Amino acid sequence: MLKDYDSVISLWKQGDIPYRPQGRDSKEDIRRQLRQATSLYYVAENDGVIIGVILGTHDGRKGWINRLAVTPAYHRKGIARRLVEEVEHHLAARGIDIVACLIENWNATSMQVFDRFGYTKHDEILYYSKRKNKRI
Repeated sequence: MLKDYDSVISLWKQGDIPYRPQGRDSKEDIRRQLRQATSLYYVAENDGVIIGVILGTHDGRKGWINRLAVTPAYHRKGIARRLVEEVEHHLAARGIDIVACLIENWNATSMQVFDRFGYTKHDEILYYSKRKNKRI
């Protein structure tokens, strides 16, 4: 993944995924994340070019899908579905039966994607976070 860092960041930017280069998305933080057994980074390639990326994580009881992005030219070709299924498969192998994702309320495209994949929207859940560093 680290050799693919610049390509992945470029893909995140194409997908309007918030990028925190001084925090959680720095090369050093991603290197640390890759060493953790709870992080799953996958890329999809075509002829050696990265066309999709996904990050999966878990806390031992619930899995999370983060940072799913596919190059616009490859939208609606099954790339996102295969990336999501790969994360779901590896989480299931770890005994994780619940997989969730957080989607910004302005991101209608991601909502449509996860609706198609069988995920359920929960309007009654509010997301809170506490951050030491506002850039994370």
